[in-house]
Amino acid sequence: MNERAAERYDAIVVGLGAMGSASAFELARRGQRALGVDRFEPPHTMGSTHGKSRIIREAYFEDPDYVPLVARAFEKWGEIERLSGRRIFERTGGLMLGPPRGRLVSGALASARMHQLEHETLDARQVMERFPGVRAMADMIGVVEARAGVLEPEVAVTACVELARKYGADIVTNERVVRWDDRGSHMVVTTERSVYEGKRLVIAAGAWTSQLVPDLGVKLTVERQVQHWVRPTVPTDLFTPKRFPVVICEYAPGRFWYSIPDRGEGVKIAIHHEGAIVEPERVQRTVGEEEIAYVRALLRTYMPAADGPVIESSVCLYTNTPDERFLIETHPAHPNVEIVSACSGHGFKFASAIGEIVAERVSAGSGRPTLLEIPGTRSS
Repeated sequence: MNERAAERYDAIVVGLGAMGSASAFELARRGQRALGVDRFEPPHTMGSTHGKSRIIREAYFEDPDYVPLVARAFEKWGEIERLSGRRIFERTGGLMLGPPRGRLVSGALASARMHQLEHETLDARQVMERFPGVRAMADMIGVVEARAGVLEPEVAVTACVELARKYGADIVTNERVVRWDDRGSHMVVTTERSVYEGKRLVIAAGAWTSQLVPDLGVKLTVERQVQHWVRPTVPTDLFTPKRFPVVICEYAPGRFWYSIPDRGEGVKIAIHHEGAIVEPERVQRTVGEEEIAYVRALLRTYMPAADGPVIESSVCLYTNTPDERFLIETHPAHPNVEIVSACSGHGFKFASAIGEIVAERVSAGSGRPTLLEIPGTRSS
């Protein structure tokens, strides 16, 4: 095992998924001597940050308090695109579809109205006229958000890691962190290969957070999620980004499916939550026929023209808090340790802004946010 005590970092980031790679980039950009460590080779398919596409939306049904943060995230993704030369975001518009009194529609409308966001409300007939690829039930209405669209998670992580390196960060991959120790004046991070020292530690380990921080004080659960890509049987342009938005549908009380337009890899459809609770080291990575049959039934009901062959399915992980809000805070017993997980299945879109906040907190040596409060966490 190699000892690197002679080269002490200002900050060590453990985990280089969405949150960790953004934090490493922002730290390095601020002149911090940063080290990023990941047990795999990011971007990879073992955790949460993969699947070719993620939704970003501003009329946030979960809570209006998130809207200023997602607005900042839009700005930061644009900045990362400019600095990296990589395209991360595609604007498609968004459709939130469900019963008028359901959690999705009522929540999206509350956020849109509170923050005066550009939006429209359509009845079921108008939804189908505007978006003929969608079949809306008679008791549903749609909230259309103009600014929503698609982020590319693998490209985003690649861009952030590249920018971290560009600004001077060291990046170490395929090294599993086995422990960390608080020595008071500095932190010691031990991997399977090396020992690293730093003044501050950022743990952004996603599904492996509980293993690295067993004394969090909050129970995290890892949820297996399945994503599918389908090809319509008959060639059609109904599901291209010009004609089909990102869609979230509340198909039963508190139960959601979502879809992303065909951007060359097929129409994406998945269930939001409802997955099995798993251990990150023992996840069933193959997708069963019954899982495919379930989304096929949804396709036949809500997007019948897309009910063609499934061309790909993949598994990713949600790391959830009990109330599905974020866990992003200073460790209660170790003031030089920032925890940047869990994100409860809806955090990716915020990563660009959260990376900025984490870097400000670490650079300032303070456990409080210095740019924006983070909604839905014990820090806010």
